[in-house]
Amino acid sequence: MAKSFYNKLKIINDPVYGFINVPSELHFDLLQHPYLQRLRRIKQLGLSHYVYPGATHTRFEHVLGAMHLLNSAITELRKKGHQINEEERLAALTAILLHDLGHGPYSHTLEGILLENVNHEEMSVLLMEKINEEFGGRISLAIDIFKNNYSKKFLHKLVSSQLDTDRLDYLKRDSFYSGVTEGGIGTDRIIKMLNVADDELVIEEKGIYSAEQFLVARRIMYWQVYLHKTVIAAEEMLKRAIKRANEEAHKNGVFATPALGYFFDHNLKGIEEVNSGPLYPYTMEAYTKLDDTDIIVSLKEWSNHSDIVLSEISKRLINRNLFHVDISNKPFDEKKISNLKEKVVSKYKISGDDADYFVFSDRIKNKAYSIGKDNQITVLFKNGKTADIAEASDLSNIIALSETVEKYYLCYPKDVV
Repeated sequence: MAKSFYNKLKIINDPVYGFINVPSELHFDLLQHPYLQRLRRIKQLGLSHYVYPGATHTRFEHVLGAMHLLNSAITELRKKGHQINEEERLAALTAILLHDLGHGPYSHTLEGILLENVNHEEMSVLLMEKINEEFGGRISLAIDIFKNNYSKKFLHKLVSSQLDTDRLDYLKRDSFYSGVTEGGIGTDRIIKMLNVADDELVIEEKGIYSAEQFLVARRIMYWQVYLHKTVIAAEEMLKRAIKRANEEAHKNGVFATPALGYFFDHNLKGIEEVNSGPLYPYTMEAYTKLDDTDIIVSLKEWSNHSDIVLSEISKRLINRNLFHVDISNKPFDEKKISNLKEKVVSKYKISGDDADYFVFSDRIKNKAYSIGKDNQITVLFKNGKTADIAEASDLSNIIALSETVEKYYLCYPKDVV
């Protein structure tokens, strides 16, 4: 038995942090579970690799990194005298390791598309509970921490808050793989400055500048990577390809992998439909088999479909012949949009309704920090008092980062202009 245990205490070489230790036999078994292995086949940044070719890292790498950072944070909090027993430590590490189980293909890109009105956090909880059944209730505490049902609330904040180990890892990792150095953050410094006051996760006064830099980096990464205009074009095109394929599946039939085809056959809406009724076990089975490969294989087939809308968008995605994107601080003129649609109708010999697949406009929002008592970043001063970082900072731009910035985009095929 001892030999089996020690064989599972693996060391994983990570390009961002170096060596990451698998903390226990349980975590090794969780990492080997098909639900976790599926995350190897889901890109962390959706279609951002169309702009930043190196950004092909996966959700699997991210959850490992977040677990590593959370373990470091607990080590620091213990040094400062906070009581975190071994059961709590391992449960918190489990919660962060499993927090992204519910992501669908290309991460956030298709969220709410294949399962309408269902977010990945809800799916993560369902999958955690399913694993918990398989593991005889051994991750019950982890689920309580993830859902913020455990008495030590600061453990949940390490997993999910505005300065959690999830965000710390994805900013550092996404910056590393995209090459956007402005998004890099000092995770070591931030973690060493973490503390607990009144059961709340706080950052010590001397770490305030590191936290400020974290917020600035987050804003930069949203504009330069997550909300890059070309990434928006690619991801909106993918959503429209899926929508059109779903329509064709109910009209003339369309190729789809079994996992993807299941969601075309059953247009499920809301977590209640996913979590109950006779379809429940089949829905979960299909979802846990669904990943990026289902989409890319289907797009390749759709490139030759008889429907011009589906084939054209799919072909463009496969060959990275993406729609052009205009960005504006105000809504686009309806006449300009109408003129573009008329040109698309003429070029592709399609209906006016179908032109909406080729010409579309919407808005994007960027808010780096949300001021609010329940989820604020709290600064702990040397005199024991605490304050929201927006109040504690001597940088006026922290207040600015809490303002929602809206921009508008217009997508259309560049060859119709």
